[in-house]
Amino acid sequence: MAGWTADRIPDQTGRTAVVTGANSGLGLVTATELARHGAHVVLAVRNTAAGEEAARRISGDVEVRELDLASLDSVRAFAAKLAADHPALDLLVNNAGLVLLGPRRTTADGFELHLGTNLLGHFALTGLLLDRLAAAREPRVVNLSSITHKNAHLDFDDLMSERDYRAASAYGRSKLATTVFGVELDRRLRAAGSPVVSALAHPGLTRTNLTPRAWEHRGRSGQLIARLGLLVTQSVEQGTLPQLRAATDPGVRGGQFFGPSGFFETRGRVTEARLSREAADPAVGERLWAAAEELTGVSYL
Repeated sequence: MAGWTADRIPDQTGRTAVVTGANSGLGLVTATELARHGAHVVLAVRNTAAGEEAARRISGDVEVRELDLASLDSVRAFAAKLAADHPALDLLVNNAGLVLLGPRRTTADGFELHLGTNLLGHFALTGLLLDRLAAAREPRVVNLSSITHKNAHLDFDDLMSERDYRAASAYGRSKLATTVFGVELDRRLRAAGSPVVSALAHPGLTRTNLTPRAWEHRGRSGQLIARLGLLVTQSVEQGTLPQLRAATDPGVRGGQFFGPSGFFETRGRVTEARLSREAADPAVGERLWAAAEELTGVSYL
C-alpha cells in the first residue's frame, strides 16, 4: 500500500483553518498545503514580521495574526478578534511548540515556559474558539505530540518543574501534557455530543529550526550538537504528513494518533502511532484538565 501524501488532501475550498506557529517548520508546510488545496488559512504567529514573510511564500488565501502562546492576554485577544471576524472555524492545528535546553524560564503568567507555551496556551486557545469550531461543518482540532511523550511522566505536585529543573525533561512533560489534552478533549467532545473531532499527530525526528534553537545556550558546541542531530532527521515535508493527515483525511476518527511508521516512529510513511500508557489514562486526563482550567481560567466541556 502506497504511503499517504499531501496529494491526497481533499479540496479545502470554503474551509477556514488556523495554524499556530505557521511561520516556519511544520507549521509553514501545514499552512502551505492547506492553502494550496483551497483553504483560507490564518497564520497565528508570535512574530508578525516573520509571519508576513511566510505569507508571501505561500500561494493561496492566507492572513497573518499575532498570537503569543506564552501570554494568556495575547491568547484571549487573538481569540476574541478571530471569533469576531470568523463566525465558523473548520480547523485548528495546535502546531506551535517550544524547546529550549537552557535554564528554567517562565511565561508572562509565571508558568514554566515549555508547559505554558506547549500546553496551557493551546488549552486556552482551543477552549476560547470551541464555539466557533462547533459552528462549522465537520470541524476538527489537531494537537501536535512528540515521541518524547512516551518516556515522560507528569508530576502533579510539581507541574511547573520548580524542583530539580531539567529542560529536556520539562519539554517531554509538556508534550505528554499536550498529548493527554488531545485525548481527553476527544473524550469530552464525544460525551457532549459535539461535532468537533480531536485528533493527534507527531512528526518523529524532523528537520526544523527547533533543534538549532534548543542548543543556542551552548554557543559553538551547541551549534555542533544541533548539526549532528539534524543528520538523523527526516525532511520537514515528510515530518508534516502525520498532522496533515490528522487535519484533512475524511476518515479520521476522534482520538486517532498519527506518526511515522519507521524505526521506532522516528521517520517514514504515515501510520497510526501508539500512545504511552499515561497519555491514554482517563484519570490522568481528568486531573490535567482540572489543573489546566484552574491555571488558565478557561473552562469548557
